[in-house]
Amino acid sequence: MIKAEDGSVKMISIADSPCIEILQNTIVYIYKYIVPVLYVISNIGNLLSALIFFKKTWRKNVCVFYFKICLLFDSCYINSGMLSSIFTIGLNIQAQNSNVILCKLLYYVPYLFSALLPTILILASIDRLLISSQNVDTRLYSSKRLAYFSVSISTFIWIVFYCHVLIKVNIYQIYPSVFICYYEISGLYFQFNLYSSVVINVIFSVVLIILSIMAFKNVRQIRVIPRQRRQQPRTMNKKDFQLLRCLYVHDIIYIIFITFPSVYDIYMAVTKNNMRLPLEQAIMDFITNLEIFIHHIPFCVSFFIFISVSKAFRQEIKRMAYKICGRNLAAVQVEENRQQNDVRDVVELNVVSAIVLPA
Repeated sequence: MIKAEDGSVKMISIADSPCIEILQNTIVYIYKYIVPVLYVISNIGNLLSALIFFKKTWRKNVCVFYFKICLLFDSCYINSGMLSSIFTIGLNIQAQNSNVILCKLLYYVPYLFSALLPTILILASIDRLLISSQNVDTRLYSSKRLAYFSVSISTFIWIVFYCHVLIKVNIYQIYPSVFICYYEISGLYFQFNLYSSVVINVIFSVVLIILSIMAFKNVRQIRVIPRQRRQQPRTMNKKDFQLLRCLYVHDIIYIIFITFPSVYDIYMAVTKNNMRLPLEQAIMDFITNLEIFIHHIPFCVSFFIFISVSKAFRQEIKRMAYKICGRNLAAVQVEENRQQNDVRDVVELNVVSAIVLPA
């Protein structure tokens, strides 16, 4: 039995044990089998995307520069936050509980790159807003120099801001021979850490929504303008439109998958001091670990977005695959066009025959 805060006594049901075990095993299986597969695929996808974006035909584009930074930050998060969750949750290897430096980095690095990714998406959205403007002078602000400066300043700001994690996270003794790596939960720091994360996520989401809507309106105006008037400095081409769609999808996925963790963090803060039964605690632990899994997803989808949305990116992937296989993509396309023409000729011949026969 457990004594609650109101003085009442709650009984622990033996029938809850199978449910608790199922919840615990489900999370272990997710982090032991699903997350490692996602980890490998994401790293391979980021590497392929980087190889394509470093080609001469791509690297001149400012939006591609932001996407390369996104790929870098994604990879850093995947190989720190996601990898650590595989070891700690899936394999139950708690190395951070015996090493102070590893303990601090285990929290600091994911916090840092969780803020850097949406920051880069915001900067890329601002760049797309500039390049899609009807004002020629406004479009000139979209430049590599501004991108380098913005990324450097924002990275420095977040590195400094999250220094409090390095100070407050430590190894604490909870039992005579049991130590745990965690941040300080006493005093006001727990509330500061929790609510600041929620506020930052809400601000990121709102800003991304506003910038996406404004850029979408600019693009609609560009499509209405006659083609003759589009021949102006730094106007958008087909590749720019495809990159803008990729950015839209990035923003939508981030907003969707950051909403649940933010709402759940608020709920956790409100109910932090409530007494819970073992089954209730098991459910909360399950949701907490599921929240971590959901938080990983925006860092793993870049390659899938590029290959699904951008036709030019798919062509580059196809060209790379044919090159590996020793085939020429141009020759393959010529052969495909020839086969399509042959099929069209046969159809036209059948149509002519059908017309001639009745006469």
